[in-house]
Amino acid sequence: MSGILGKKVGMTSIFDADGKNVPCTVIEAGPCVVTQVKTVETDGYDAVQLSFDDRKEKNTPAALKGHFKKSGAAAKRYVAEFREFTQQVKSGDVLKADIISEGTFCDITGTSKGKGFQGVVKRHNFAGVGGATHGQHNRMRAPGSMGNSSFASRVIKGKRLSGHMGDEKVKVQNLQVIKVIPEHNLILIKGAVPGAKGSYLKVEF
Repeated sequence: MSGILGKKVGMTSIFDADGKNVPCTVIEAGPCVVTQVKTVETDGYDAVQLSFDDRKEKNTPAALKGHFKKSGAAAKRYVAEFREFTQQVKSGDVLKADIISEGTFCDITGTSKGKGFQGVVKRHNFAGVGGATHGQHNRMRAPGSMGNSSFASRVIKGKRLSGHMGDEKVKVQNLQVIKVIPEHNLILIKGAVPGAKGSYLKVEF
């Protein structure tokens, strides 16, 4: 399995060969610099570390500056590892969008949009309406009674409650690459991917 790092540009739609309008996500894939090649002998496992998106030197921690200097790369914002990398690469190599071919299926990992503190109706798809029963009284979006008087006499662990929603790591599998625009390092993915515009993505294929 190979991969590349990228940034979500936004969504659009294109027409395929059959004339169907296909919604797709535009991703700026690369250029990525190979900052480290890990091996079983030196690190205990095989992996390839890629970095993406330049950052200012003054905002880069000293430890990271030294790490990037080893590979001859400028300071980067986003760093991620890929296990079982099929391509033969070495430290300092630059990977661009042209390593992906159209029609390839890939897995994309990103950070979902944060939605803050949400109630059970939005967070867990509770019905919310339909009669003031089970302790709801006159609050139609409340969760209702959730205790257990038969054996536990408390709210058991794992109960679906209100709380923080979104802003978590999400992986969507088997998304198809519709089009590759190598001169601009852009790839078009069929459908939606996790995250907001400008968020970083990890593409595995």
